[in-house]
Amino acid sequence: MNNAAHPISESKAIPLCVPEVRGNEWKYIKECLDTNWVSAVGKYVDRFERTVADFVGAKHAVATINGTAALHTALMVCGVKPDDEVLVSSLSFIAPANTIRYVGAWPVFVDAEPEYWQMDPQRVSDFLERSCVWRDRSLCNRSTGRRVSAIIPVHILGHPVNMDPLIEVCRRYGLVIIEDATECLGTQYDHMPVGHLGDIACFSFNGNKIITTGGGGMIVTDNEVWARKARYLTTQAKDDEVEYVHESIGHNYRLTNIQAAMGVAQMEQLPAYIEKKKRIASSYNHSLGGIPGMTVMPGAPWAQSTYWMYTILIDERRFGLGSRQLLELLGEKQIQTRPLWQPLHLSPAHRGSYPFSCPVAEQLNREALSLPCSIGLTPDEQERVIHELRTLANQYVE
Repeated sequence: MNNAAHPISESKAIPLCVPEVRGNEWKYIKECLDTNWVSAVGKYVDRFERTVADFVGAKHAVATINGTAALHTALMVCGVKPDDEVLVSSLSFIAPANTIRYVGAWPVFVDAEPEYWQMDPQRVSDFLERSCVWRDRSLCNRSTGRRVSAIIPVHILGHPVNMDPLIEVCRRYGLVIIEDATECLGTQYDHMPVGHLGDIACFSFNGNKIITTGGGGMIVTDNEVWARKARYLTTQAKDDEVEYVHESIGHNYRLTNIQAAMGVAQMEQLPAYIEKKKRIASSYNHSLGGIPGMTVMPGAPWAQSTYWMYTILIDERRFGLGSRQLLELLGEKQIQTRPLWQPLHLSPAHRGSYPFSCPVAEQLNREALSLPCSIGLTPDEQERVIHELRTLANQYVE
């Protein structure tokens, strides 16, 4: 998530979510520099791929330069074609929708469910059952005539999509499931790792993610053919590395050894980072729960959330302020907060996509505000955030 946040001064400011570097990052990166293994090959690339694959429980992993590159590559390797349609969460950062257009396909935006704010499996089922028809052994959208070939459930904010009903209906209709797990490394669904629930999955290691390589992404899958093709396409599709023969159009999407070295060090800290995120969420829930007009971040009984971006909802009528007003007032106190993304079905960049009503996503966009939740957030800093929120509640709630 890279949309602009409310600006705050650096003096005594509490940032929204910044990287945490506390382990072997300096040591591993220095080794890359000392040995001159700084580009897209080296032992740390291999080690990072294996570490993430093992953590998720997947057989194969392919590192990429960012999460968007991972999503683009995943769409290519699983056979999404130009003029196909791909179902995708409307409440999401824009990257998955953009990558659908990169391959010449069209997004069909699916609303969120109101309880946990994730892609609504019932809306997916309704679309496939009522708005699609089989033609020439392909599932097609009745209105557009386009083949519906895949779905990208986007697990947002550290919480998983309810995958069991989604998987069941997608298997029935033959859709490839591409998990956008870019915000959910370490999240579990019914004690199973997010990223190993569908056919292929993608992670991001951007600066604000739970672990970071500065930039970076990862594709994980059990499908050996897809993994091999992903590695081929992300390294410029070289068919003859001596004569530089290329039979396909590839991409320069590989992660550098330096970034991978940082990723290996960050993965060593991941269990501790997840526990810290959970403690931050627990403290917010305990201190902010019960404030009229404020809904604390939910968690499903079948989910083990990492609470990557701790987010609340503000009911303007009951709280006395809207989420954007609250953002401004907290910004004046040098506390950085941020709303969620514009729902993608409203995005001018995707105006030509299949029209779909997503009222829940629109409501969540109006009401949501993400609070400071860096791994390095101190108890005193969090207490300051809580104090300011409770002070404003006392001032504005009638």
